Amino acid sequence: MDEKCIVDRFEGDYAVIEYGRITFNIPRLFLPKDAKEGDVVRFDIRIDKEETKMRSEHINSLADELFRE
Repeated sequence: MDEKCIVDRFEGDYAVIEYGRITFNIPRLFLPKDAKEGDVVRFDIRIDKEETKMRSEHINSLADELFRE
């Protein structure tokens, strides 16, 4: 896929990103401080399996405590 994520503009605390014919907003703080209109940006989104497991275990522990009565 040749589509690129391009910073179209900034609106307040958000950056408007173009991806082909799609546009979406992301918090400006997710971009490098020197990002500017027209820059091509890359996103590296991964699942943090370890953190997900820890959160799931914590929620299960809270549910167990709540329904123990």
